Formats: sequence, structure tokens, C-alpha cells
Amino acid sequence: MASFFKTVGANALVHFENIGRFGLLVAAIFRSLREARIYLRRLPEQMLIIGNRSLPIVVVTAAFSGMVTSLQSAYQITGYVPIYLVGSIVGESMILELGPVVTALVLAGRVGASIAAELGTMRVTEQIDALESLAISPVAFLVIPRVIAGLIMLPVLTVFADFVGIVGGWLISIATMELTTFEFFKGFRLFFKTWDAFYGIIKSFCFGFMITLIGCYEGFHTSGGAEGVGRATTRAVVVSCLAILMLDYVLAALLL
Repeated sequence: MASFFKTVGANALVHFENIGRFGLLVAAIFRSLREARIYLRRLPEQMLIIGNRSLPIVVVTAAFSGMVTSLQSAYQITGYVPIYLVGSIVGESMILELGPVVTALVLAGRVGASIAAELGTMRVTEQIDALESLAISPVAFLVIPRVIAGLIMLPVLTVFADFVGIVGGWLISIATMELTTFEFFKGFRLFFKTWDAFYGIIKSFCFGFMITLIGCYEGFHTSGGAEGVGRATTRAVVVSCLAILMLDYVLAALLL
């Protein structure tokens, strides 16, 4: 029994230590915002990495999400309600949930893992220590450009995902159901509210912040050589996905 409580206590201390380190990193980001000459030069490169290079996988994922939603919606409602409500289900599902969340989960796997691996490698090879010895803020040089790029590009990618998912659902609807373009978009307009689009953007903004920040945190606190880099990469993906799902619920409870 004593060993059980000892293990629980040790794990709790580790979690509290991680929370403290995470808070210190956030505070360091705010302190380093005044060093704009350092991070603004690296911002376009990070926007290209996070945004442009993620676009193909986001488009493919969103397209199939919209198509599957269309087929499953038709399966559920056929014979009970008008078929044009497929347009409502596809549109609201993509804008409110699938667009922001699926895009964020994809980016957690691609971008979060990449950031953690890159910064983790720099940490174990002492490149971050070299920046500090040259009086260059590692937070301004490495963290802030990635976080700002995530804040900017994830909403942009979410808008693309929403559009592609709705188009995919529309194409499948008119190809496989007795549904016209007019009827699909009639259903789409039926329940659409402008706030729905803003809500999806707000969610994606928060998701972009969490994905990049968690990836940077895990990379910055990597130890143990190549094996440690692998562990940090895995933790970045797992923690980012959990944070996305929990934040999704919190935002829905607060904003809807």
C-alpha cells in the first residue's frame, strides 16, 4: 500500500512540475513579445511550414469527412424527414465541428510532432544552449514564430476544410441521391447562422495556439538523446489531441 501511494505522489509531483514549467513558458512568451525583430523574420517560414505544407492532407481529410457525413446523414433520415436536410447536416457538421476539430487533430499529428521533434533535437544537441550563450532569446527565436504561425494558419486551414467538406458532401449528394443542387443548398441555408462560422474560427484559433505551444513545450524540455526526442514527439501528439477534445467541449459549453 505504501508503494502505491508513493507512486501516486511521485506522478502527481511530475504533473504539477509540468504545469509549472508550462506556465513559465507562457510567461516567457509574453515577456519576449517585445523582441519583434527576432521572431518576425522567422514568421513567414513557419507560416509556410504550418499552413501551405499542411494544405493537401487537410483538403483530403475534409473532403472525405464531408462525403461520409452526407452518406451517413442520408442513411439516417431517409423516409423520416425531407432529404434536403442532408445539406443542413453536412453544412452544420463541417462548420461547427468536423472542420475545426478534424483539421486540428490532423495538425496535431503533423505540426505538433514536427515541432517537438525539431526543438527536441536542438535541445539534446545543445543548439538551444548555444543560442542562449549568444544572448539570443530561444523563446523569441524558436517558440514565438511557431505559435503566431499556428494562430494565423489554423483558422485559414479550417476555412479551406469547411469549404472542401461542404463541396464534397454536395457532390456526393447530387451523385448518389435524388437531390438537386438547389435542394442541397436550400437545406444548407435552413439552419445556418453567421455565428456558426465565427464559432468555428474561434475554436480553430484556440486549437492552433494549443498545438504549437504544446509542441514547443515538449521540445524545449526534451532530455535523454534520441530516445528522449521520440518520447517528446509522442507526448506532444497525445497531449495535443487530448487538449483539443477537452477545449472543444469547454468552448461549446461557453459559446453555444
